[in-house]
Amino acid sequence: MKTTLSVLALLLVCVSGTNAQKSQKEKDIKAIKAMCGCYDITFKYTETFSPEIDYEKHLDYTAYGKELALLIEDEPNKLSIQHILVVHDTMIIKHWRQDWVYENQKVFHYDKDNTWVFTELPKEEVKGQWTQKVYQVDDSPRYSGSSTWVHVDGKHYWENTTDSPLPRREYSKRDDYNVMRRGNRQEITDFGWVHEQDNDKIIRNDGEEDVLLAQEKGFNIYTKTEDKECATANAWWAKNEKFWSKARNVWDKTYDRDGSLTLKKSVGGQPMFMKFYALEKENANKKSIATTIDEFIVDENEMDVKGK
Repeated sequence: MKTTLSVLALLLVCVSGTNAQKSQKEKDIKAIKAMCGCYDITFKYTETFSPEIDYEKHLDYTAYGKELALLIEDEPNKLSIQHILVVHDTMIIKHWRQDWVYENQKVFHYDKDNTWVFTELPKEEVKGQWTQKVYQVDDSPRYSGSSTWVHVDGKHYWENTTDSPLPRREYSKRDDYNVMRRGNRQEITDFGWVHEQDNDKIIRNDGEEDVLLAQEKGFNIYTKTEDKECATANAWWAKNEKFWSKARNVWDKTYDRDGSLTLKKSVGGQPMFMKFYALEKENANKKSIATTIDEFIVDENEMDVKGK
């Protein structure tokens, strides 16, 4: 009798744990999908601290626009959101993409000098977590990190710290640091959502300890607005989504790797995103897309030769 009761108690604990995990995951998915829609967006960044007293603080950065966040993939363990920026109501820019993958083990971490390292996390380490994988305008890598969504006291947020390349607002203007360590917090609000950042601007060299140049605070504030405000972005995506679906498929094969991936900053005097603009315009096939990506991949043997 005691054995039977013990077995029943164990079964009840297992069922309770499974239901709790399912409820948590449902809340996670609801929070992620809440980031979709049409938004008025404000970008605000200010440098707050430097360990060097003679460091000259750079000017604050503020920008405005509209952004459409579209759910382009909706699977039980993967959600993909494509961001499309609307500038001055008519100019459309394919912006960043964020993929959310549940209990994902395969991540990429930025090292420096346009190099990302692809690794596999232990299964037990990612239990109940979501990996956010962020991609650039041409769907090349940017940064990724795995953490647990938090739902407590009416708040819904996800926090993670990971390294990334310089942001677009600075990469063509500054060469005094080469890695941004991003403290990301994405929180759902009653008006939309906020991407809050606590960033370290780091100087990284082989064989040396990282050097902190400066820190900054950032807020990307997404305020929900009427869907009609993003009509031009919706129309643009309807015209171009097939091309970018092909591009993602090609990139997925590139990302299916262990070890590092280093990309050239330009080929023939053009950065990758400019090459992709041309491919998009002609609605290029997968072979042409793959050829372009291959042109930018630095061969590891070539890197070894240069390093000697």
